[in-house]
Amino acid sequence: MRLPDFEAWAMFACVVEHRSFTAAAEAIGVSKATVSKAVARLETSLGTTLFHRTSRRLALTDSGQALAERAARILVEARGAEEAARDAASAPTGLVRVAAPITFGIRFVADAVADLIRAHPGIEIDLRLSDARVDIVAENFDIALRIADLPDSSLRARRLAPVTVRVVAAPEYLTKHGTPRHPAELATHACFAYANAIGTWHFRGPDGEEAAVRPAGPLITDNGDAMLPALCAGLGIARLPDFIVDPELAAGRLVEILPEWPSAGIALHLLTPPSPLRPARVEVVIDFLAERFRELCTGR
Repeated sequence: MRLPDFEAWAMFACVVEHRSFTAAAEAIGVSKATVSKAVARLETSLGTTLFHRTSRRLALTDSGQALAERAARILVEARGAEEAARDAASAPTGLVRVAAPITFGIRFVADAVADLIRAHPGIEIDLRLSDARVDIVAENFDIALRIADLPDSSLRARRLAPVTVRVVAAPEYLTKHGTPRHPAELATHACFAYANAIGTWHFRGPDGEEAAVRPAGPLITDNGDAMLPALCAGLGIARLPDFIVDPELAAGRLVEILPEWPSAGIALHLLTPPSPLRPARVEVVIDFLAERFRELCTGR
């Protein structure tokens, strides 16, 4: 039986990750020629070209694009197996890459990371904040925190806690345009949209009635905090998590509408790549964040 060329697969994954044969060779600690030969060996074995190469540009072919994720999984699982063996005899060390939404990340994840580093000084955290839906496999993240009604996915997901989402507007807006009494009425109002989740708002009423509306209005943005000035100025209605709008509600700058029609299914999730093999340092961070935010969300 002919065994797969695991070294060639791993080097191919490194070239994809670093977007360069030279950078991949430096990261691995071998010559550029060694990496080039390994990738050429893999191309011969597969009978296909993986990269388009020019003097100025390196790009994946369609075949390379199709195989890149599998190569990344092979590399991750091999690293995970080696690191699990090493970590069994010592405290977890090394880098863990974490992605989180901007507002939630600044208000809660940053503090959690500080406590995590204090508790586990051997672990390093690369925290990236973005409201875009990152591809954690392609972008090489170990963990992503996501607030959403999570669709089916090949990723491993742990639901940490429900997140209350409120429909809010300024008193000035409601005085001028009226207060919606049913979600269907939102279709006639100026509603702000979240750019990374444009689509239908789903609600469940006190008697189990379900309602859905596709809002439209003058503002689309990829960050909830960016909606607040226009909201408080009385320019529209938005649906936002409580940790963004609760201070404005307490100050009277916004009021909640349709409180008896909660949004269904919104929760904080912790996502990881599909491989079941993870280094011990990643497991430590997963457990720490899961416990921290389970308590945070239930304690607010």
